Amino acid sequence: MGSSSLELMPRFEPFRALRYAPDIDLDAVIAPPYDVLSPLDVAALRAHDEHNIVWVDVPEGTEVGQYAPASYAEAGELLREWIAQGTLVLDDTPGFTIYRMRFSDATGQPRDIAGVLGALEVMDADAGGVLPHERTTPKASTDRLDLTRATAANMSPVWGLSLATGLTNLLAFPGEPVGSLIVDKVEHVVERVTNPERCAAIATRVGASDVLIADGHHRYGVARQYRDEVRAATGLSDTPAELTLAFINELVDEQLSIEAIHRLYDGISLDELRAKLSEYFKLSPAPAPTPALLADMVELERLTLLHPDGTAEWLTPLPGAFDGVRALDGAWLEHALTETGVEVSYQHGLSEVLTALNGHSAGVLIRPTSLAEIMRTATEGLLMPPKSTFFTPKLRTGLVIRPL
Repeated sequence: MGSSSLELMPRFEPFRALRYAPDIDLDAVIAPPYDVLSPLDVAALRAHDEHNIVWVDVPEGTEVGQYAPASYAEAGELLREWIAQGTLVLDDTPGFTIYRMRFSDATGQPRDIAGVLGALEVMDADAGGVLPHERTTPKASTDRLDLTRATAANMSPVWGLSLATGLTNLLAFPGEPVGSLIVDKVEHVVERVTNPERCAAIATRVGASDVLIADGHHRYGVARQYRDEVRAATGLSDTPAELTLAFINELVDEQLSIEAIHRLYDGISLDELRAKLSEYFKLSPAPAPTPALLADMVELERLTLLHPDGTAEWLTPLPGAFDGVRALDGAWLEHALTETGVEVSYQHGLSEVLTALNGHSAGVLIRPTSLAEIMRTATEGLLMPPKSTFFTPKLRTGLVIRPL
């Protein structure tokens, strides 16, 4: 589904942001997104500083994925307390925030991603304008919805890719510096833009075409639920709940760093898995799994089967085996294993996969999704299999909070 005059494009608006006060050390209070944190990570961040954003974003007394409802009210009270104390300060005027991430990707290539934090319109599921790019896995927890109710704030942004050309050029000129930090060799820089003409140009450019959700499908769905609740309670359709916090950057190759999310399999023996895969792939000995092997997979157009002992086999697609199937490793594996009843889980990172292998029947290393397939997804209204893309680096939580 590409943009057209018949489609309703999403509004993208500046807002008065909540930010940590200028005298606060951002290194002490900014955190990764809630859904990549382990309970140990949360405990360490809480211990690091009494004002670390996880005290609100992952309420005290909870574990990630296992939330205690009583904690949400406490999180809301704490957020309001920080505002009253001046720990968090509301911008004087509405604006956008340019968010830059400078780093070297997994291949060693230097990258400088420039996007903008603003308020993106919450569109109905089938309205177009804001498009999913992959099927989502079920999430039973109402955590983010409960937190939004209690805090009346958007804590973490959705990451969207704009199909409108020229956004990168609009963000090239620096804004007013409001903070920076370096985490895991990634420099995160935020700059405020309040000039009305520049804000209007950014809003117009993003609103000129579709936005494809790169990361945060669940958060965007929660924003839709929250909007509907507010509409039902107030009878209004012009409240801040009509929009949600989003980071938008242009859908171009130099603005994307995409890594693979690999597969771990259970509910099937290794021998049974090898037999089924051999109907679609040629299996042959592969070298030990290393970053070099990941690069070889892309060059040789192969996947890699990992045995529980860490040894590996190439999976080379057989001629014609995937005729009519999208050229996505995840789609190929779904097609090959569709009738096996296999249980699949997902893991990013080669070292993490190798560590986890011992508790599973086998693993499969897949290749990153190409920009061409992402563009095809956007323009044809298609959906990829779950966990097809891992956009890096992860946006930090706490640099900008959007009050509701």
